[in-house]
Amino acid sequence: MMEGSQSSTADRVRWDRLTEKQRACLDLLLERRTSKQIAIDLDISKPTVDQRLTTARHILGATDRHDAARRYARLKRLYDRITYDPVDIPPPPSLVPSDFADGDPSQPLQPDDRSNASGGSWATGLPFGKVGSHDHGSSARLAIVAAMLVAIVISLLGGLGIAHTLSRLISG
Repeated sequence: MMEGSQSSTADRVRWDRLTEKQRACLDLLLERRTSKQIAIDLDISKPTVDQRLTTARHILGATDRHDAARRYARLKRLYDRITYDPVDIPPPPSLVPSDFADGDPSQPLQPDDRSNASGGSWATGLPFGKVGSHDHGSSARLAIVAAMLVAIVISLLGGLGIAHTLSRLISG
């Protein structure tokens, strides 16, 4: 019984010592790829693959590549488990009822018809109604700009008044 727990501990230490890069090479080695094929798949050089596999072989205590692959496969089955499945499958899509009587509009909507399609403007429910709409006449645009300028001037004058009052209070 003691022997099994020591083996399990040694296996866990070996698994933990393998780097992600070594594991990537060993995973492809399990697919019976050559060092050259592994190098191409990982976009690294062949000597780098050989170095990673040799280091992994020493960590695993294997005699050759095939023994390293066999030992790695056994450790992978033991320690590379997914403890939970993070994939959340969404519910299947459902059909949305149509706003049209027969389910199909008789004519496609035109760009100017967008306010009529939903029964109102896109700005319905916004605090300032149709102020943000692009279909104002030039006189309405001028009135909006003038109102904005008046609001800015009042804000600036109010700020200056507050600053003047604070400076008088501070100076004594």
